[in-house]
Amino acid sequence: MTQIHDLSATRMAAAVRTGEVFPVELADHYLARIERLNEQVGAYVTVTAERARDEARQAEKAVQDAADPAELPPLHGVPVPVKDLNMVAGVPFTLGSRVYAGLTGFADDNVVTRLRRAGSVLLGKSSAPEFGLPCYTEGDVAPPARTPWDLSRSAGGSSGGAAAAVASGLAPVAQGSDGGGSIRIPSSVCGLFGIKPTRGRISHGPIVPELFGLSTNGPIARTVGDAALLLDVMAGPMPGDLYAAPPVEGTFASYAERPPGRLRIARSREPALPDAVVHPDCVAAYEAASELLVELGHEVVDMPPVFGPDLVPHFETLWAVMATITPVPDGDEHLLQPLTHWLRARGEATTAPQVLQAHAVLQGALRAAFPVMDGFDAILHPTLAQPPAPIGYFHDQEPVENFERQKRFTPFCAMYNISGQPAVTVPLHWNEDGLPIGIMLAGRLGGEGTLISLSAQLEEARPWIGRTPDIWTA
Repeated sequence: MTQIHDLSATRMAAAVRTGEVFPVELADHYLARIERLNEQVGAYVTVTAERARDEARQAEKAVQDAADPAELPPLHGVPVPVKDLNMVAGVPFTLGSRVYAGLTGFADDNVVTRLRRAGSVLLGKSSAPEFGLPCYTEGDVAPPARTPWDLSRSAGGSSGGAAAAVASGLAPVAQGSDGGGSIRIPSSVCGLFGIKPTRGRISHGPIVPELFGLSTNGPIARTVGDAALLLDVMAGPMPGDLYAAPPVEGTFASYAERPPGRLRIARSREPALPDAVVHPDCVAAYEAASELLVELGHEVVDMPPVFGPDLVPHFETLWAVMATITPVPDGDEHLLQPLTHWLRARGEATTAPQVLQAHAVLQGALRAAFPVMDGFDAILHPTLAQPPAPIGYFHDQEPVENFERQKRFTPFCAMYNISGQPAVTVPLHWNEDGLPIGIMLAGRLGGEGTLISLSAQLEEARPWIGRTPDIWTA
């Protein structure tokens, strides 16, 4: 180790328990890096420095007073930021919008409660785009979130700030959320490992409704083991949740330490969007991953199409209606960004029968698709159709063109929000320009364990932890 932020979160937690590293030391280290570097990468919209140091002091005292420090919570003293789409009591809560620029959180989201119980220290709120709607993080309340691999390019979205923080050494791990790729997109463009869990694995309550079941919280990390540990911490149902995930045997962290066995893996690089073109760099990452899976002893076969372009309008219907769920006070509509205003107008013009019809069509498609997909242990895709996009590539366009560019950029992710299946992005490839190009693996409902074991095998075969952007050593 040359710097504290070289430690994995798992190693960091162990070092806190043994007294090798002190929670106050961790908090001070990350806060100092945030102060120096956050303006460059746009990772945080709010930094809770005073709270972080107070929580770190309490964590340090708990280590000193513990009869057996090994029994302390799994993330005791480890700094973890929370996405600004999730409420934290007593902390500013903007949802990436000027509409909420003066709001302070009045309760903890359930996922925040679980992070606190796990002993984590809150560094601040990571940047998110307005209401989490686009696949990039550029807005009016914080600087653009940038991938540290090329600061002229976007860190993706909507968990762009979270990914920028982890990839820049401004946090060891981060909580994110994913309604159409919002964990996998930024993890891919920032060279990280991210997990979108099975629908219902992590509670969205008590504030945010789960009406459509598209969105879920999840982890963003540098290593598979760290992501699995964070998933263990965040997972669990709460009263009132509309969805429940199948139970898992043991911990998710334990799956990162066991071999997956020989798996039957399907693959497809055909996007459901007719006019989406998969960039040669993304094809190269996909083909290299296919070859590596075969080398590791897995059976890899091409998958027949299961989701067609006819489903895209129905997903768009639900996405536009979701844009209307966040309340905007009368008279504040002018504060919204053009894309948000456009999406909300589409949603408000949608009738109840149209919403029900969209749900019905998507459910019918899933009934036909699951018998095919369940014949495989995992399914391989490119995570994205293009390399990381320049800042402004989406945001500077009129809403219609903006939205079309987003669809062409990420035509693979949303299908697994529709189905509720778990999916991960794995940072196996960098192109000739030094930009990370992720590959995506999806699994059966409740199959996060298999994806974690398989990803850990890939990580061991092609380690990526030592590959860091220049800002890492700043």
